[in-house]
Amino acid sequence: MHRHRRWTAVLLAPLVLAACATDPDDTTAPEVTFETVAPASTESVDTTTVSSVGSSVVPAETTTTATLPAPSPDTVTLTPVVSGLTAPVDLAVRPGDDTLYVAQQGGQVLAIDADDERRVVLDVSGGISTGGERGLLGIAFTPDGAELIVSVTDLDGNTLVSGYTMAGDGTADPSTARTLFTARQPYPNHNGGDVAIGPDGMLYIGLGDGGAAGDPERSALDVSSPLGKLLRIDISAESPTAPSDNPFVTTAGALPEIWSVGLRNPWRFSFDNATGDLWIADVGQNEWEEIDVARADSSGLDAARGLHFGWSALEATHPFNADQSAEGATPPVVEYPHGEQGCSVSGGAVVRDGSLLDGWYVFSDYCSGKVSAIDASAASPGVLSQPVLLAVSAAVTAVCLGPDGSAYVLSVGDGGQGTGSISRLGPT
Repeated sequence: MHRHRRWTAVLLAPLVLAACATDPDDTTAPEVTFETVAPASTESVDTTTVSSVGSSVVPAETTTTATLPAPSPDTVTLTPVVSGLTAPVDLAVRPGDDTLYVAQQGGQVLAIDADDERRVVLDVSGGISTGGERGLLGIAFTPDGAELIVSVTDLDGNTLVSGYTMAGDGTADPSTARTLFTARQPYPNHNGGDVAIGPDGMLYIGLGDGGAAGDPERSALDVSSPLGKLLRIDISAESPTAPSDNPFVTTAGALPEIWSVGLRNPWRFSFDNATGDLWIADVGQNEWEEIDVARADSSGLDAARGLHFGWSALEATHPFNADQSAEGATPPVVEYPHGEQGCSVSGGAVVRDGSLLDGWYVFSDYCSGKVSAIDASAASPGVLSQPVLLAVSAAVTAVCLGPDGSAYVLSVGDGGQGTGSISRLGPT
């Protein structure tokens, strides 16, 4: 999908996404306890790849990239694909459709086809709060492509996840909006906001710890709060429910939608389309950024079930809040200090396009714009991998897979109106 773009800017007020790796902290936190849940197995699946089909996981053809050179700045390049966007923050794939569906933080979802024709699929700008880390934050499609899932901060600054039925003309019908999940946000930052459909057909929602700095309300390990969590919800029925196999369904006082805990601000997370493994880019506090991985079991399911990712007992692998328990915490596969590599990890995905990048987790950092990768099959919790630098962009907000399985790098540019762009990462 190589494209040359022409564009007249969408007239939206400029927004700047601050992934918030450093925050002022002027709050006092109550004492909260957390009962550790035993982590799931982190063993890798076998070498046969797995692909998602609707809500099932089926064996797929085994692939190999053994004869291809390792990705490097000499073998990989960023090719501009889309320009003239305003604060692009997420990209979604609709099954059977090679259109790029792009979320702009100001409230519009755009569809951009191979000829650079653009249309507004949905505009929720009149019903959301914007600026900083608020706005339209995440989009996804159901496995059949019939419903667009949208995550925003509403006019009160609270998280609102809704579903919209796709109409025959390729737009999302505003009159069909149904509420899938809501959560109170005590501060304007650390909203998380990413959404994805897992290999099991369930909706996963990533929420930050609520904001300010240092997890002041100790939400991340409090199982009565949705904040600082990955949530899992069955949206197949009209009324969304917590699946019965969620880990805290039978825990007194716990929120049944919780899938895993101990996250600071999981700005972007993704499932590996071949294995079902779950990758989370969790924005750090003042010193460390981290990337977590939860391996799927042999059937391609159960990644991250009941896992504790450490915050706010730990920032990456480093002690943080002494009054929080780090017992049973799953360490990251990558951690890096603030500095040359960056200061706010902006997430990524495992490439599955048959190129030399196939099987590599590609991610970036908002502060540095460095686009890096690690071998997904070799990474495991506790092994702090050294990422391979591939390219440099500007103010990267996300790295997402496109319809062709390749990595697309979203950038807000200098934050001005019409300076956002999308580039495709691929072989030179």
